[in-house]
Amino acid sequence: MSSQTSSAAVISSAFTAAAPYPDSKKPIGSIRFQPLPLSPSSYCKVSSRICAMAKPNDASETLSLSVDTSLSPRVKSLKPSKTMVITDLASTLVQSGVPVIRLAAGEPDFDTPRIVAEAGMNAIRDGFTRYSLNAGITELREAICHKLKEENGLTYAPDQILVSNGAKQSLLQAVLAVCSPGDEVIIPAPYWVSYTEQARLADATPVVIPTKISDNFLLNPKDLESQLTEKSRLLILCSPSNPTGSVYPKSLLEEIARIVAKHPRLMVLSDEIYEHIIYAPATHTSFASLPNMYERTLTVNGFSKAFAMTGWRLGYLAGPKHIVAACSKLQGQVSSGASSIAQRAGVAALGLGKAGGETVAEMVKAYRERRDFLVKNFREMEGVKISEPQGAFYLFIDFSAYYGSEPEGFGLISDSSSLALYFLDKFQVAMVPGDAFGDDTCIRISYATSLDVLRAAVVKIRKALESLRTTVSV
Repeated sequence: MSSQTSSAAVISSAFTAAAPYPDSKKPIGSIRFQPLPLSPSSYCKVSSRICAMAKPNDASETLSLSVDTSLSPRVKSLKPSKTMVITDLASTLVQSGVPVIRLAAGEPDFDTPRIVAEAGMNAIRDGFTRYSLNAGITELREAICHKLKEENGLTYAPDQILVSNGAKQSLLQAVLAVCSPGDEVIIPAPYWVSYTEQARLADATPVVIPTKISDNFLLNPKDLESQLTEKSRLLILCSPSNPTGSVYPKSLLEEIARIVAKHPRLMVLSDEIYEHIIYAPATHTSFASLPNMYERTLTVNGFSKAFAMTGWRLGYLAGPKHIVAACSKLQGQVSSGASSIAQRAGVAALGLGKAGGETVAEMVKAYRERRDFLVKNFREMEGVKISEPQGAFYLFIDFSAYYGSEPEGFGLISDSSSLALYFLDKFQVAMVPGDAFGDDTCIRISYATSLDVLRAAVVKIRKALESLRTTVSV
């Protein structure tokens, strides 16, 4: 079997698995769930949620049990993360011998800074390996308070900080803490894949507001104002943005803040995980630092991106004391405190200097060089639209001019998922379709990889588009 044939089989299976969970009687991939029939010999009737207990040692009273293994409606309503699906798929293909260029994962390709890693190893050597305080070790929360004061102009006390197992956990707990069933969560699109699903987990309704590539994917204040109602509870902002790399200028955030101030129930969840990965002249503004926004804002940040600590799983929330306490209560019943070892490493990371010091500055310099290379090359490609990112390490590229093409041996390309599948199946380049982020015209590319890898990817993508231009006019 050729590598292309085997890759197609693996890809098809994975994309099917990434679809929303269907009804239990409908197929998922090649698996079809059927209810198990009850045996006529059963001496009890079993409801959909109850099963009888057999006597294990009594052969004369053997029972045929029907076990209900159905999933809850809450879980069935969730969509799997396509970012994780594509990343795992690319890894599987590589393990199968397919030479895939992986541009899907939002993970720095740098190692954790040595001094940070040493702090974690020293924690192990020193026996600092027990449970930590649920909210996080005092030393780290004090360091976070210092960072927020010096870098963001925000004054918090340690009891207004909650350290969690990654920023994703911090975000979810914040949503669960402030949203009630029927509340609306306002989410500008393109958005990070988990925002809408986290809203649904809270029984809230995601209200997606599209943005335009011509506006650099930034939220238009008039569009925001038109969508706000008495049910609006939470506005989620991400700057620098995943997936677009857009950075909200302070003037635009101030306009948004003036609108937010008119709605007493509306709070803001500010995802600032890419804060330090930003390209001058762009600058970062924390939403909580704006006039009258401190009490309304829940700020989430972490260590994964700027400090290349994705595997350490360490993030934090800063906000009003009673909301942080509510999130801490949730965390105490879900995971308890973050890893004591990772927290010691986090203290060391914050000790590198303002914005991560020279260590982070060198990473950002490399990201910028990669960004500039990709922007130049994609701007030269026919039918491709891009918005130059001002932060993070993503390009969100509009390839929709190629929809409608039908390359030989593949089939119709009608959307971002089929185009991403084409790139992966025929040219072995893994990227994430834009529909995962709420914008089906685009595909996300992560440039958190070496320039050599990016050069090879550009060659393949250019060839892929040349093949498509024979079947569609762009």
